[in-house]
Amino acid sequence: MKLEGGIVDSIGKTPLVRLSSLFAREPFAVYGKLEGMNPGGSAKDRPALYLLKEAIRRGDLTAGSVVIESSSGNLAISLAQLCCFLGLRFICVVDPRTTEQHKSIIRSFQGEIELVEQPDPVTGEYLPARIARVQELMSQIPQAYWTNQYGNPDNSRAHYETTMTEIGDELGEVDYLFCGVSSCGTIRGCADYIAAKGWSTKVVAVDARGSVIFGGEKGSRQFPGLGAAMIPGQFRSGMTDQVRYVTDRDCVEGCRLLVEKEGIMAGASSGGVIAALLGMKSSIPRDAVCCAILPDRGERYLDTVYNDDWVQRVLGWNPRGSKGGL
Repeated sequence: MKLEGGIVDSIGKTPLVRLSSLFAREPFAVYGKLEGMNPGGSAKDRPALYLLKEAIRRGDLTAGSVVIESSSGNLAISLAQLCCFLGLRFICVVDPRTTEQHKSIIRSFQGEIELVEQPDPVTGEYLPARIARVQELMSQIPQAYWTNQYGNPDNSRAHYETTMTEIGDELGEVDYLFCGVSSCGTIRGCADYIAAKGWSTKVVAVDARGSVIFGGEKGSRQFPGLGAAMIPGQFRSGMTDQVRYVTDRDCVEGCRLLVEKEGIMAGASSGGVIAALLGMKSSIPRDAVCCAILPDRGERYLDTVYNDDWVQRVLGWNPRGSKGGL
């Protein structure tokens, strides 16, 4: 069983686009790494490929295996696509925050959905409940294999060897890297690469308000993809220089600015990254080169981020009557 050829070979090498309109008045340059251009629509294609390929190499994954993962949506899509390519059964454990679009795409790749409807009774969070359900499935299904994005080092290694390598090859030593955090695979891999190169790049983690990754106060979040209710295994103390917290509204405003100014329709996490960068613009030095990793594309958020009625009803903000606060 080999994971190569066909759609697999189109993963990575995503465009790096200068955001020249959105930041036209700033004395520094900003480049967006458009991870939504991966075939599965997000940066999660990279770790999905590594998680499966390395498991096959080790012999942990065979033709009779059943792949199981807990995901808020994007990694599940990436794994579903690759498992479909391999002819493997795939089961994804999700929670109510996973969008209907994400679930429909997973099913279109023959993936199976396990919806955890109740949060963990101790913490009140969905992530521990999802992981508990994964462990139940592992004990019930013969030849089950958990890719474990939260603790498997192949997650961060994928971004060390591809994402940050591509950025470095094109831009050289950037001054700032803005990266959203959830499983911490992307930021860990990129930070490890930067450290190995001895670069002075300042790594800015973009986290959701309500996430506990960096010691923030636990709270509710509307969008998947940013933040976590527990500290992931990929987390390493000192891997970031600064943490910027963004709200759900920040994510929406950032997304809509990307569309308005750059013609880029990106997902909620990408909007959060842009909001964080805009919030720091007064402290970024002249002639600095910034790179913002934009994790996914926006079609999966048409019913939320890009739906005026939803934004007003759920977030209490009327996007029709305001230009926003960013």
